[in-house]
Amino acid sequence: MIHTVAETGSTNADLACRVAAGEALREGVWLVADRQTAGRGRQGRAWFDGLGNFMGSTWIERRPGDPLPGTLALVAGLAVFETVSSVIPPPHRAVLKWPNDVLIGGAKLCGILLEGAGQGIIVGIGVNLAQAPTVAGRETIALSTFGPAPDRDLFAEALARNFAREVERWRTFGLEPLVRRWMAAGHAEGTPLLVGEPGEEPLRGTFAGLAADGALQLRLADGTTRVIHAGEVRLAPGN
Repeated sequence: MIHTVAETGSTNADLACRVAAGEALREGVWLVADRQTAGRGRQGRAWFDGLGNFMGSTWIERRPGDPLPGTLALVAGLAVFETVSSVIPPPHRAVLKWPNDVLIGGAKLCGILLEGAGQGIIVGIGVNLAQAPTVAGRETIALSTFGPAPDRDLFAEALARNFAREVERWRTFGLEPLVRRWMAAGHAEGTPLLVGEPGEEPLRGTFAGLAADGALQLRLADGTTRVIHAGEVRLAPGN
């Protein structure tokens, strides 16, 4: 079920407030906004408020036996990947960058933010359907680059279906098939990467696949492999 509002501060914050107030949220319910005035991305960055883009959040219950909640980042990335892949005309194709960025030609198409809330996780997703933001030092893209922008409401319905399917697979089959499918959708092994927060000296290496728990494996110049569980990951210039 998808609930739409004309304007709000942040769909993630709205769901968090509802959880904090004791409201019993149900999985499969999405809150989608036409406009956001206080959307947030990773590290508190402003989340671009482009009219015609998709901006929405949903809540996932943490159940006994579920994989680690952080791996929902991979789930969300795959759901967006599957949704946008159905509307991108060939020869263009989407590619995943760890853990959940969806890129087209190296340019960022979406943003995904996971936040704990009560006994569950809020997943906020923004996808550039009609407009792409201007971000210093980062290339961005919108699906309107390839033709008329997808209808936001139809896109939301498709994303909700794909997300529910990916969550069910995550719960039923665990991480092994999730990691395998992510690898098939991700950039190639050997892709040069930079890992580190903005302003820091980045750790340089090449993509060496995902670990069994979904962590990034980074092969360093000396041949050793560093396992990355969190951090800003960027494609090295020239990719």
